[in-house]
Amino acid sequence: MKKVRLFIMSEKGLEALKVIIKNNLHSFVDFVVYGEDKSVVNDYSREICQISEEHNFRYVNRKSYSDVDCDGSTIFMAISWRWLIPTNKNQKLIVLHDSLLPKYRGFAPLVNALINGENEIGVTALFATSQFDRGDIIRQSKLEVNYPIKISEAIQMITKCYNELVLFVFQSIKDREEIKAIKQNESEATYSLWRDEKDYIIDWSLDSKRIKRMVDAVGFPYKGALTCFDDKKLRITDVETLDDVVIENRTPGKVIFNIDGMPVVVCGKGLLQINQANFDGLGATALPLEKFRIRFGK
Repeated sequence: MKKVRLFIMSEKGLEALKVIIKNNLHSFVDFVVYGEDKSVVNDYSREICQISEEHNFRYVNRKSYSDVDCDGSTIFMAISWRWLIPTNKNQKLIVLHDSLLPKYRGFAPLVNALINGENEIGVTALFATSQFDRGDIIRQSKLEVNYPIKISEAIQMITKCYNELVLFVFQSIKDREEIKAIKQNESEATYSLWRDEKDYIIDWSLDSKRIKRMVDAVGFPYKGALTCFDDKKLRITDVETLDDVVIENRTPGKVIFNIDGMPVVVCGKGLLQINQANFDGLGATALPLEKFRIRFGK
């Protein structure tokens, strides 16, 4: 009987385990390898361990994993995974990727897609190759997206896509059906770069609508958009766009109005009102700001 060795992390990995159990497919789980992510508020590793223990899945932290001792009938599946997975020569590895390939190959595809204002988001199941996200596509699941939308909501949405694809693979294995795939169209390929702390910094010279999409896309479970003033760092988690006004000496980053303690910031185009902001590392709210003449920057 074919089985699946799962390499999972985050809420998406946890929900995949739940849907496998809910649909009575847990007997096809060979092993669970979980990862941790200290860059998010909750990486769900504890919950993944708990549910694995409750349902008698063998499981291990990725840092302790080195075993690829399984026959060719075992399929590896990676969900929300970011590390190389050691495999045997003929081992099949299925990757679930947060984009509608061949668009947004690479890192942080969902975040970057939301910042860019894409009308559709989704997930692709594909066979892994030596080059990331270029393997043959097994199946895709997609959804329309309406803005504004926060990343937490988007994750909830595409979790349904993940569940659909996980069920497809497990049901195919249960029914002993061949998992077929088609090649990607290389002429349509785009790439998505990894993101680090510098990518949280707000560029106030951009359009206010794009800045809002960025703030919404890097909020919980991520750290939140970052800006500075007077040597203080602020994590901004909620903003709204306001109608622009004519500014004779337009200077992005300067506060132009104060509405009930909420600063309104000049952008390259448009205005942005900050509704929620905390001092970085402290958690204490930064609003209302104590003074009016503030210039936000890097």
